[in-house]
Amino acid sequence: MMALEKYLASTQLTRGHKDLIKIRASQINGCAFCLDMHTREARQHGETEQRLYVLSAWRDTTLFTPEEQAILALTEEVTHISQHVSDATYERAVALLGEKYVAQAIMAAITINAWNRIGISTRLMPA
Repeated sequence: MMALEKYLASTQLTRGHKDLIKIRASQINGCAFCLDMHTREARQHGETEQRLYVLSAWRDTTLFTPEEQAILALTEEVTHISQHVSDATYERAVALLGEKYVAQAIMAAITINAWNRIGISTRLMPA
């Protein structure tokens, strides 16, 4: 897991995109520990309270850029992997962000999903 984190630190993913990926996947998975940690970090990185409050309903707002929307859709589909990542979601993300960036975003989504499973399985609780 730490090797994945080290890799993600070296990618082109913006801090804001990493934060959105971590928070959205953690919302879906119901990992209170990760939600607490990553919303705090996002605020420290300049994320607004308003966007954090509506993140679970991102499709119903105009607060997220097209690139952020593509990342959030991709994150949701990677998190719900049994339903697969649709061609439309993948192709839209690649059109907006490029293949390399999308591959890095997928790795970020996979990593937080793994952390969520560790946190939930071991019953980690926010401080």
